[in-house]
Amino acid sequence: MAELLDDSAITAALADLPGWEREGNAIVRTAKLPSFPAAITVVDCVAEIAETRDHHPDIDIRWRTLTFRCSTHSEGGITEKDTALAASISEQIDAAGT
Repeated sequence: MAELLDDSAITAALADLPGWEREGNAIVRTAKLPSFPAAITVVDCVAEIAETRDHHPDIDIRWRTLTFRCSTHSEGGITEKDTALAASISEQIDAAGT
């Protein structure tokens, strides 16, 4: 069971997660990839990471624009699971050359 982060912990975590913003009980990042296949490759890589962690983001795919939303639904907000997953998602986005 993951513990909810308080506002100051979320703010501190976001300082280390460029491009991520808090939206209510989630952290969110939108990225524009060079092409639709590049976007799908990022989604595939994130899916593999999420499966190994048993923690899955909500993903919106719009042509080459991806939006990732991380929240620990069972806890009703943002936990360290979300910030760690966000960091891994950022690595995949950055590797894709945005």
